[in-house]
Amino acid sequence: MDPKGEPEETVRPSIGGEDGGGGATILALTICSAAIGGTFQYGYNISIINAPTSYIQTFINDTYTERWGSGLESSQLTLMWTIIVSAFSLGGLLGALLAGPLSVRFGRKDSLLLNNGFLFAGAVLVLTSRVAKSFEMVIFARFLVGINSGVSMNVQPMYFGESAPKHLRGAVAFSSAVFTAFGILLGQVVGLTEVLGAQHLWPYLLASNALPGLIQLLTLPWFPESPRYLLIDRGDKDACVKALGRLRGGVAPISEVEEMLEEQEQQKTAALNSGSSANKTPWTLFKDAGLRSQLRTVMAASSAMMLCGNDSIYFYAYYIFLAAGIPPRKIQYITIGTGASEFTASILSNLLIERVGRRYLLIGGYGLMSFWSVVFTVALNLQSRGVAGMAYLSMACVFAYILSFGLGPAGVSGILPAEIFDQSARPAAYMVAGSCMWVSLFLVGMLFPFLVKGLGDFCFLPFFVVCVASAVFLGLTLPETKGKTRAEITADFDGRNGKRKEYSDVGMDEPMREQYQLGDAASLTNLMLDPDGKPDLEMFRPQGDV
Repeated sequence: MDPKGEPEETVRPSIGGEDGGGGATILALTICSAAIGGTFQYGYNISIINAPTSYIQTFINDTYTERWGSGLESSQLTLMWTIIVSAFSLGGLLGALLAGPLSVRFGRKDSLLLNNGFLFAGAVLVLTSRVAKSFEMVIFARFLVGINSGVSMNVQPMYFGESAPKHLRGAVAFSSAVFTAFGILLGQVVGLTEVLGAQHLWPYLLASNALPGLIQLLTLPWFPESPRYLLIDRGDKDACVKALGRLRGGVAPISEVEEMLEEQEQQKTAALNSGSSANKTPWTLFKDAGLRSQLRTVMAASSAMMLCGNDSIYFYAYYIFLAAGIPPRKIQYITIGTGASEFTASILSNLLIERVGRRYLLIGGYGLMSFWSVVFTVALNLQSRGVAGMAYLSMACVFAYILSFGLGPAGVSGILPAEIFDQSARPAAYMVAGSCMWVSLFLVGMLFPFLVKGLGDFCFLPFFVVCVASAVFLGLTLPETKGKTRAEITADFDGRNGKRKEYSDVGMDEPMREQYQLGDAASLTNLMLDPDGKPDLEMFRPQGDV
């Protein structure tokens, strides 16, 4: 049934074997397979590096001493550790830039599969670094892992957003944030001293990210490619209908196919009128006045996700828990609670996103984070003055801040490019958004220690400013995208810009129209016509029971 209560027409691809429940199962399994080697890896890899910090620093110092006869000073050792941490962010930036070309050249699914090569190469380097007595191999391994995370953080939400039905698009895309939070939580568990967090096991801990990658390599090939990519980018209408049918339980809804055909025609008409290629580049996005509002919104949301200080509060949590009187050996178990908080919040937000909407989750998340950053600053200030109980209030603020982040910004930011840009602009938009995210993460990682040293108990006030500014800016610029087609979303943005944009192919003569359509796919009717112009429904009829 469509939203108006009328029966929705469907075409049945020749895939056989699935029913409506089967389509939901295929979609769920596709999500799990893509995410376990995708955004899960980002969360897992930023988490597992915390436990072996002192062990890796000892390895660096011992290696340097063996080479040069003297050890590193404390400041030099800290610098080397900063380089290792920063290598992940720099790799992520490169991965974000690679994600667009990869997703266009190889497709969404194959890009995720190829992306595991960076991961396996990094695992080999880490496992052999101690034998080779080279800490440089650890640095390069983290750089490769960063590339893997940068690619997956961009390609996976694109893949999900293009594969999900409209009424589940937000929830499916938000599952990327759920798997990121799950990766953080599992990384904290695996990093326990009883598991792989012991001193002699740190290479295996850092290389354990290869196992989820292997799971993806073995499972993802069995699931379909993005139907939108197959139709609009590759021009393969048969593969598109077959993939869509698998994801919808053996039935490819006509409304979805027609929407794709309409978007494809608009994209090719726009490319013809502009005289440029169909797929946009980041540079053409910046030059396109009609997309500047969308681009500003995505850049602001992606930057704020890292500049808001959520990752920094994970770093600060150790000192908060220590000040609260928790024994150092027990802090690793309490820290798992921070990962569990974000994981819980992401699941809750996944359930709410199609009811509350993207806009309100973003504004509400940053609004709550603004409030908790103020309370946190007051608690830290009073704690330094010896006021009883403030350490426990600080602990509560740590969990509340992370919960607020997971409730909205953690997931909604990643799905915005998939929802507010069309097929031709989406890869480039993710390149821009990913670049903003990784540059912001790098800046926060480098500057936060200086903020702590310079501002002391007031070190979270800059994050308060970021959260307030983000809530206000996104509230003014971002229309609600829940349940809307991309044409409707584009119209909303145009309305906020005080203009109206209409897509029409009026004025194109018939030969030109045929040249810029997908084969004979001028409409869904043509999809179902044989070469003689007669209906040909056999290509859509299931083999066996459906």
